[in-house]
Amino acid sequence: MKKIFEDTATAFALKTDAELERAYFLFKMIANEPLVKIGTAVTNLAIKAHLPVEGLIRATVFDHFCGGISEKDCMPVVEKLWEKKVCSVLDYSVEGKDTEDPLDDALEKVLYILDFVKEKGAIPFAVFKPTGYGRMSLFKKVNAGKTLTKDEEAEWGRVVNRFDKTCKKAYDLDVSLLIDAEESWMQDAADELVEEMMRKYNKKKAIVFNTIQFYRWDRLDYLKKLHQRATEQGFKIGIKAVRGAYLEKENERAEEKGYRSPICASKKETDENFDAGVKYALDNLDSISIFAGTHNEQSSYLLMEQMENKKIEKNDSRIWFGQLYGMSDHISFNMAAEGYKVAKYLPFGPVRDVMPYLIRRAQENTSVAGQTSRELELLKKERKRRRM
Repeated sequence: MKKIFEDTATAFALKTDAELERAYFLFKMIANEPLVKIGTAVTNLAIKAHLPVEGLIRATVFDHFCGGISEKDCMPVVEKLWEKKVCSVLDYSVEGKDTEDPLDDALEKVLYILDFVKEKGAIPFAVFKPTGYGRMSLFKKVNAGKTLTKDEEAEWGRVVNRFDKTCKKAYDLDVSLLIDAEESWMQDAADELVEEMMRKYNKKKAIVFNTIQFYRWDRLDYLKKLHQRATEQGFKIGIKAVRGAYLEKENERAEEKGYRSPICASKKETDENFDAGVKYALDNLDSISIFAGTHNEQSSYLLMEQMENKKIEKNDSRIWFGQLYGMSDHISFNMAAEGYKVAKYLPFGPVRDVMPYLIRRAQENTSVAGQTSRELELLKKERKRRRM
């Protein structure tokens, strides 16, 4: 397999010298864990105190990791990515709220995005988070199998309706829909709801995609059982495969409450679990479509090798590779240049509302061994190349 990820000229072709320097500066900051903690605290204080920091945030971290403040604001970025054959997934990254109005607002926003992306070949997916459509505490109660009050039953009915309305619209427009994963203590409730939507709208092909976090040791088994049910009941599966986003929170809660952590015991186990899950999907491509959301070079190479061995076309519409905007450009742009289907998650929303997402992203980067140092190594390499 040709090693394509060292090609920094292709990886950073869209970045001006100034943007390259900004990226280098940001990843240098993110590499410093104490600095991230201080920066996070100061930013939170500044936003809560309504200090005029939006301009600074917008010019630095926001513009590096986000597409803009609205769908239309994202379009210049979408079009730039599309020039290099990289698609976009518009992700309204305002964290979940606990009152009905913002939940209904999130629904309307996703429905609007579905209409918006239908007109754009460069945006093949829409996406939402379950906690954008319902309160975390309600999902948690349903997950635990507790009896709901009459008001909660009515509220859960509205959550189900939001899911159904969105999935039906995606089906009617023939636009694929990625549904993000959450913490383990509410994920079963979300899984059941998403499976119900798959049963309803994935009869002929995968429209609805559930997200599987393979840092959980039980998820490969979940995928196999889901596949068995899909085969018996006659529906297709869409999965977005990721490693996972809540590692520290999951381990801390398990320790605090005295149950076995749902997280794999090591990074190696997580990697093996992810690769096994992706391979299982590829072995059953007639009934499982996959969006491999990974910043891991080895996993990307492995999937490419398996496709080659199985003589699967690089541009097969059932296999997508995805990375976050502002990260792993050496994977995204080099794979797209080779003809694979690649999409960047493009977060957007008002600067203040998107800050919790950005803070989580910075914290995740400091905790992923090697991720930030690899970004810096490649940025350094490209800076040196441009000076020659």
